[in-house]
Amino acid sequence: MRLAVFTDLDGTLLDHGSYSHAAARPALEALRQRRIPLILASSKTAAEIAPLQAELGLGDWPAIVENGADRVRPGDLAKDAPVYDRLRAALAELPDHASHFRGFGDMDVAEVARITGLSLDGAALARKRRFTEPGLWSGSETGQDAFLAALAGKGIHARKGGRFLTLSFGGTKAQQMAAIMAELGCETSLALGDAPNDIEMIEAADHGVIIRNDHGTPIPPLPGEATGRIRRSALPGPDGWNAAILDLLADLGL
Repeated sequence: MRLAVFTDLDGTLLDHGSYSHAAARPALEALRQRRIPLILASSKTAAEIAPLQAELGLGDWPAIVENGADRVRPGDLAKDAPVYDRLRAALAELPDHASHFRGFGDMDVAEVARITGLSLDGAALARKRRFTEPGLWSGSETGQDAFLAALAGKGIHARKGGRFLTLSFGGTKAQQMAAIMAELGCETSLALGDAPNDIEMIEAADHGVIIRNDHGTPIPPLPGEATGRIRRSALPGPDGWNAAILDLLADLGL
């Protein structure tokens, strides 16, 4: 069996509040010893993920960035962002609908740091977007529905994550996972996540784990749970991630 592991970050491998992965060290070491690819799949930018890949010692494994809008390898940090520029231009054409949406492009580094809990340096990396625009909605549910409908008319998709409403022109973690599996020649996939934007990836994997989410919108019951193909962690964040990885490795005879 050639296994590849795909994982969300915030609230999954990383603690919701501290962004620490310390509790997951035993499982991280188990994957490293078995040379099992660990693919980070996040709403984070390539600029944010690069230092984390280095810290985790993931070498040249690719990463899925900006909610599945693209996949990159370490060092692939293009400076131009034509897709993001087009996205921001489309928002500017919807002043009435977008008046209650405040994206990262509307915020300075200090504001992004405040609402995410990131350091100023981390917030600066989070603003280096190439494909997607996360933001906060402050209006009514009815207003949000109208906003999303207007966006759809421009070919823009919206996904609700743990904290933000993220806009893009498409691409999912599941699609990127399939492409990476083919590139790496892997046969079996394991996907872990804690928020609705992870559902497609978890459902598409051979084995899925829903990490307990105590802070945002949880993942509803999924069909794969009835057969045991998808399971839920008893613990949240990296504690739940650690236990789930070790359990799956044992169950798969690895």
